[in-house]
Amino acid sequence: MNAIRLSEFPWGQIRLSEGPLKARFALNKQYVMSLTNDNLLRNFYLEAGLWSYSGNGGTTSATTTSMDGPESWHWGWESPTCELRGHMMGHWLSAAARIYAQTDDHLVKAKADYIVQELARCQEAGGGEWLAAFPQSYMNRMANGNWVWAPHYTVHKLLMGLGEMYAIAKNETALMIMNGMASWFHRWTSRFTRQQMDDLLDMETGGMLETWADLYGITGDPKHRELIERYDRRRFFDALLRGEDVLTNKHANTQIPEILGAARAWELTGDKRYREVVEAFWRSAVTERGMLCTGAGDDAELWMPPGEFAKRMGVGQEHCGNYNMMRLAHVLFRWTGDPVYADYWERRFYNGVLAHQHGDTGMISYFLGIGAGSRKKWGSATQHFWCCHGTLVQANASYEQQIYMRDESGVAINQWIPSGIKFRHGGALIDLDLQQDGQNGVYPLNGWNVEGMSAITKVNAPPIPAHRPDSFVYTIKVTCEKETEFTLKLRLPWWVTGQPVISVNDVPISGTFRPSTFVEIRRTWSVGDRLTIELPKALTAEPLPGLPVQVAFMDGPIALAGLVGEEIRLRGNPADPGTFLIPDRERNHSWWNPGYYRTIDQERGIRFIPLYEVKDEAYTVYFPVDHVSHTE
Repeated sequence: MNAIRLSEFPWGQIRLSEGPLKARFALNKQYVMSLTNDNLLRNFYLEAGLWSYSGNGGTTSATTTSMDGPESWHWGWESPTCELRGHMMGHWLSAAARIYAQTDDHLVKAKADYIVQELARCQEAGGGEWLAAFPQSYMNRMANGNWVWAPHYTVHKLLMGLGEMYAIAKNETALMIMNGMASWFHRWTSRFTRQQMDDLLDMETGGMLETWADLYGITGDPKHRELIERYDRRRFFDALLRGEDVLTNKHANTQIPEILGAARAWELTGDKRYREVVEAFWRSAVTERGMLCTGAGDDAELWMPPGEFAKRMGVGQEHCGNYNMMRLAHVLFRWTGDPVYADYWERRFYNGVLAHQHGDTGMISYFLGIGAGSRKKWGSATQHFWCCHGTLVQANASYEQQIYMRDESGVAINQWIPSGIKFRHGGALIDLDLQQDGQNGVYPLNGWNVEGMSAITKVNAPPIPAHRPDSFVYTIKVTCEKETEFTLKLRLPWWVTGQPVISVNDVPISGTFRPSTFVEIRRTWSVGDRLTIELPKALTAEPLPGLPVQVAFMDGPIALAGLVGEEIRLRGNPADPGTFLIPDRERNHSWWNPGYYRTIDQERGIRFIPLYEVKDEAYTVYFPVDHVSHTE
């Protein structure tokens, strides 16, 4: 309906290569599959009257049987006494659908299908329309102006998960449940005037607009189009269009899903106002507000004042906000093809998704601080269930969606993540295999390197550089069923310094290359073609928005964390970060360690490591600096 520059490949068509990122994906899958059916469904069963428990492990009615005692139940925000209960279900279904698409693991599919079927049983027991882990009275309480903890938010998550079970995992029952729920909401909202509905949406909306747009895109049902119009949060959207700052000190992860809804509404209805709302939001949230080195503009779940972040060095960015801003950047990139959005996605991937997840346990840190003496507080597997547990399983089930996208001329490689894809172009089957050079990769994301082992054992191996390279090197192997002409577009990231070196079959490509652009290579590709790209990087110092005398250090796209528990002043020249830091532990056996540094000529020695490697240590990201010129 609307002109969009790039399109996504179907779920599951892109596959991660073996290595640490795929291992993180597998760790997430293990957690998703560890959550039992009874625990995921318990609150739905309770609400539908389909579950009972007796202390001796038996049941008191012919319903669902559980031999588990309360000590093994889900607690925290999934507790039967928590008003937000049920939110995890939708995230779980979404993650399960994505994992199945990428792995073809039929155990995942069977588990998810069973849960959807049980949700249908709960819906039928409740009358065939309403479905939630809480009673309908919550909605009426909110309609009467009495605060309830985010019922729309919780229902939206369920609808989102059901939608992905239908769209990705091809579960028809999921769509049937969604249609029943939509009937309930259509009837419930029909009782309100426009002003009453606006008052209701001012209290809480979740991402309902996106859900109704998705459903309308599937069904074309006029009632679902009416739900889009009813859940249009006009007071917020109209203020954005007037150029007002309606973000500062507002809850970020309330507003981002509303904007994702506007984005989907534009795609499905063609109403240009919705697109203008999305673009106005991005200007306010990112372009005019500025960002931290991690990409964040929020702290403690609230938007910070534009360009004035120094007084908000608190608990840090929220994982849900990070993930949903990545989703929005993905949408805008798809619409426009502008690499600035892919740059933003990349920054928040390394310094958000990866940094919020414990690399060993797979658990989530709700917040990610950047001030002096920050610590990551890790959630448990079953005792917390913060909102961020939900976006944890979604984010780590979908690394691959933005790596490759396509248009009529060919394929764009947008993210430099080891992976492969098979697709058809011009009737021919094409296979792209993207890999990092193990000696020039993003440790620890480049994995074990056999060539590196060979280099340290063979006398006649190519010489190893004396010190770690200041570049990331990637190879793309092209395998074609037959010779095929198409364009391969390569994103040159924002962090590139100097001139990238690009060659096809060892023949260099000439040209002047700039960061945040695409290099387009159009040729007739054949079996065995090999493209190599070297992306030079450097250690840089990024000033804190509003307080340039405080800086964070970046190694290419990677934010660094100093392992120190209090504020320490550093002396040097921010234009020359080598006056602050030098490489530390640069070589480990057969691979280099990008991202490891230590201070030089400072009053105190501090080690720096990638923010995503921090686990339980106290750390600091932004440091006050005393500027010292080279001549002093």
